[in-house]
Amino acid sequence: MFTHKTKVRVRYGETDQMGYLYYGNYAQYFEVGRAEMIRSIGLTYRDMEKEHGVMMPVMSLNMRFVRPALYDELMTITTSLRKLPEKTITFHHEIFNEKNKLVNGGSVKLTFVDANTMKSVSAPNFLLEKLKPHF
Repeated sequence: MFTHKTKVRVRYGETDQMGYLYYGNYAQYFEVGRAEMIRSIGLTYRDMEKEHGVMMPVMSLNMRFVRPALYDELMTITTSLRKLPEKTITFHHEIFNEKNKLVNGGSVKLTFVDANTMKSVSAPNFLLEKLKPHF
């Protein structure tokens, strides 16, 4: 299993009238976790698309809300890969508040697509090579 943590502070513009992180913004926090995990192994989404011609569109998103995230709280996004990808890749996310209490959790399943043909492809070798040491 491969796990990565990143921090993000809840900004005023991300909150609703109650001062809670607006529920639609959790998906963006999940994306921050995925992007930073990929960056931690020496890749970026931009490189994957531009240099390797591989895109990763979202197939499904599941999440559960446990307690509210509040304005100006420093959140920890824990992102995990529980298995090496094949045709799809599933990122598991948990978001914790400053008191290390679970705020939100869920998963995002993506597929791999050739950027030129827009057809589904298997997990690319350049990604697998970077991930294998973590499994």
